[in-house]
Formats: sequence, C-alpha cells, structure tokens
Amino acid sequence: MDIFPHEVPIIEIPYGSSGVRMFIKREDLVHPDISGNKFWKLFYPVKNYLEKKVESPLFITFGGAFSNHIAATAVLGKLYGIPSLGIIRGEELATVWEDNPTLSLAKKNGMRLVFVSRRVYTNKSDLMQVLEKKYPQALILPEGGSSASAVKGMQHMLGDKTQGYDYLCTAVGTGGTLSGLSLYAEKNQKVVGYCVTKDRVIERIESFTHRRNYALVEASQGGYGKVSDALVDFINHFFYEYKVILDPLYTGKMMMKIFQMIDKRMFPLGSKILVFHTGGVQGIGGINQARRKKKKKTINIAI
Repeated sequence: MDIFPHEVPIIEIPYGSSGVRMFIKREDLVHPDISGNKFWKLFYPVKNYLEKKVESPLFITFGGAFSNHIAATAVLGKLYGIPSLGIIRGEELATVWEDNPTLSLAKKNGMRLVFVSRRVYTNKSDLMQVLEKKYPQALILPEGGSSASAVKGMQHMLGDKTQGYDYLCTAVGTGGTLSGLSLYAEKNQKVVGYCVTKDRVIERIESFTHRRNYALVEASQGGYGKVSDALVDFINHFFYEYKVILDPLYTGKMMMKIFQMIDKRMFPLGSKILVFHTGGVQGIGGINQARRKKKKKTINIAI
C-alpha cells in the first residue's frame, strides 16, 4: 500500500504498586481513518492485490453491526477509488442501517451493504463460493481480516522500541493480531491475548503461528457485544485518568482485565508490560446508541 502510516507513541500507564510497569502502544493513531491493527491486517493483502492490476477491482468483506473491519475496508476502498462490498450479519439491519454509526459511515465511504441472515452468514464456505463465482476479480477479505498475509503485517507493530518488554498484550477477536505478535516477538517475550468473544480461536491461531510463546485469557465479559455498566465506568475513568480512549468491545475489556491481573499480582515483580491499542473507537457511537435506548450508562467521550 502507498498509504503511509503515522509513527505512533508508546506511553506509560502508571497503575498500582505491584512492582510492574505498564505501557501502551497507540496503534489507534497509525492512520486517521484506518485504525490500529486493521491498518496492518489490510497492508499485505491489499498491497499484493493492487500489484496484480486487475481490470475490475473490488473489495469484499464480512462483518456485524459494529465491525471495525467493515469501516476500515470501506475507507480503504474510497482512498484507492475501488468499489467495496460488505456482507453484513443480520437481515434486520437492512431497514435501520442509517441509524447505525458504523454502517452509515461505511455507506458514506462508498461501501455497498448486503444484509444476510445469521444462518447464511455462518455458512461462510457456501457464501464464499457464491462470491468467488460472481466476482472472480475481487479481493475477498475474511471476517475480521485475519489471514496468513494479514498476520504478516503484524510485524510492523513491533520493532526496536518494543524489544525491551517482557509481555506483549493484545485483544483477541479472530486471532490474527495475536498470531502475528507471536511470530515476530523476541525469544524472551511472552504474548498474552485477551479473548473478547466466545469463539474458539485456538485452531486458527495454531494455523498461523508455530510458536508456543503465547497465552489466552478470557475477557469477553459474557460475549462479544456485551457491555456492562462496570465496563462503561472503567472506560470513562481510564479516559479521565490517562486521556486515552478505549473502545468497549476490544481494548476496554482487555485493559480492565489487565488491571485486575495486576491487582492480583499475576505478573512477576519487575515485569514490563506493553499493551497494544488496536483501535476500534469508532464503535463507541453504536454502543452508546444501543445503551441509550435501554436507558443505560454511556461512554462519556465525544468521538
């Protein structure tokens, strides 16, 4: 890709008195519209695709109502002048997408949205065959963007400035980011993935990385879309204390769990922890909208 990333800072997050130091790498600032790990997941698949110079280019991908990957792919299509098609989980969204911040943003950036039932969406192999036959020249990106070439892009989240840390922490959805960090981490580093879905991702991770330098921690808080009042309070307090916006589906759940682990002294004394902020804050608008309808607490941050 010839869309260049911004250099992102690493900042310390002072917390607790357990003898560990925690830092956060602001990958959410890597690009103004293609946030965090999505930028690096798309980097090689799109680069390789553009080099083919197909006659009728098209980006196709999959996602749900708050999908960061859908939003990022739509922006990328607009930047390159390439049409994009989003296969969206949930037929009920077809009549209300204009009220959904993520989907309306994708539409604004030129993505055509096709809404399918959850049954059809789950059967990806059949769906892929239909799409490949109908759009033979398209780049079809998997849900969440995780693929072997996407995993390769994670190496760019590491470098000289990340070598001095004992633990590398990331949220885990489809497993691509953790897989890449595992592949390219230093020999002495342990990668910790905080699972924010109930999906079993271990098989996918094992297909991407041969190394066993990682651990998975449950952090879903009941499921991918589940957002509790306690989590909302945590995200609001974190922004007040550290001036960093966390999203409620990935980084918020991860950071809340890391704080709990530090409180329980689950990291060895003297450890240096590096947490990757993988973006996704665009989803706050949709989550707040859903919570307002239920008269629940909202994240008090303007996006």
